[in-house]
Amino acid sequence: MIALRSDDKTLQDELKAGGSIPKHIAIIMDGNGRWAKQRALPRVAGHREGVSSVRDIVEASGQLGVKCLTLYAFSTENWKRPQQEVSTLMRLLVKALRDETDKLHKNNVRLTAIGDLDSLPAGVQRELNEAFERTKGNSGLNLNLALSYSGRWEITEAVKKIVADSAGGKMSAEDINESLFSSYLVTASLPDPDLLIRTGGEFRISNFLLFQIAYTEIFISKVYWPDFRRRHLYEAISDFQKRERRFGLVSEQVKHLQTL
Repeated sequence: MIALRSDDKTLQDELKAGGSIPKHIAIIMDGNGRWAKQRALPRVAGHREGVSSVRDIVEASGQLGVKCLTLYAFSTENWKRPQQEVSTLMRLLVKALRDETDKLHKNNVRLTAIGDLDSLPAGVQRELNEAFERTKGNSGLNLNLALSYSGRWEITEAVKKIVADSAGGKMSAEDINESLFSSYLVTASLPDPDLLIRTGGEFRISNFLLFQIAYTEIFISKVYWPDFRRRHLYEAISDFQKRERRFGLVSEQVKHLQTL
């Protein structure tokens, strides 16, 4: 664990010198409701405070040189929550987009999103499209929001498209491999995550990026998302840098490849 210091730049410099910074970090932002319950507050209070965590983690990721940050903001299963909570979440999303887009643009952050975006309320879609357009030319961090998203939904949609293209003569069964399948996923333009962080202490993937995280390193934090700040991100990255990523090889093979 990194010693917590007040000098944020020192911590960042230590991480940059200590090993590779993950190119793509994905985060399951869990614990908003439990954070609020501990404080005898309505669940929405946790969601509101969680926006502050998003702001801090996005800023720190950009400063560290992370290329892509994917945040699991709203799953397809979340539509089953009480209607009042869903409506509140959608309003918070619209407000966050309005409040933060100019700052994202100023910091050279490009905003994208994955998921069944057509299922989102019209107002949310409008704000998203305006934010996409405003930031599309930026070359820094790619902030990627997973909205109305689930891994099973994504895989099912990819299969449908492959079947349709195969029936249309665009490919044969022999053409289908991992690379081709990946090209039909909503993350086709993104690298697979190097590091998956889950806050809130739960040990499950929750239907998130099921195909993409085959060799992703996983870090579980007990900290609820509304309390998760850059020092906790640094801890996760420091832990990541201590791991040996073998991708099915043995240690000796990995070390040999690193010398080439």
